[in-house]
Amino acid sequence: MPVNVLPPSVEQRMGAFNEVMRRARLLKPDTLSKPTITISREFGCEAFPVAEELLRLVQERTGEQWVLVDKSLLTAVAKDHRLAEEILHGLGQKPVWLDEMFATLSPGWKSQASYYELICNEVATLAMAGNAIFVGGGAAIITKLLKNCSHFRLVADVEFKIRSIARRLDIPRQDAELLIVEKQKERDRIIRTLLDADHHDPLHYHLLINNGKVKNLRIARTIADFVLS
Repeated sequence: MPVNVLPPSVEQRMGAFNEVMRRARLLKPDTLSKPTITISREFGCEAFPVAEELLRLVQERTGEQWVLVDKSLLTAVAKDHRLAEEILHGLGQKPVWLDEMFATLSPGWKSQASYYELICNEVATLAMAGNAIFVGGGAAIITKLLKNCSHFRLVADVEFKIRSIARRLDIPRQDAELLIVEKQKERDRIIRTLLDADHHDPLHYHLLINNGKVKNLRIARTIADFVLS
């Protein structure tokens, strides 16, 4: 059974990632720059289609390059030792709030500290540089203390999520229903274990949006208006 929901090509986004990282190198420690957006979602909501529409809108409105970041892009960067070294050691002083966050994380985090510290550094660095759209990965929780970040969460009824997954992955309805339950439990466990948080808590977000009742383009426009107004 498929476990990924067709994220945009990593290769196509690397150029934008490198540009944002170049800009991040010019920032002074703890300096916030341009806006950053995080999109959390219940499994089965259409976060990637929304994020792609949002990427197009914010680039049109700002006239600047933005990067769409998800787990696949962060993993690819983490495997690039040169980029990893730059993120961990070459971007200046790590923000104090990130050290404080690491100090309060659960024991499950500490058993995998080096890899996930790298991922958090990637997220923090990109978020501080701005012009980044994060999909999932606990980005809303990792960046919750950054003032330039706006956080959104997509929710939907079960029927919408089943239809969406079945259509996008071209799988039977029954398989889609089982996949939704399995992947939602997995995501909840990861966020709880590694970040000691409940990503269902609405207080993490600026807006919750019902993906089953609002079309993707309208959601993207709503987020763009909120962030860029």
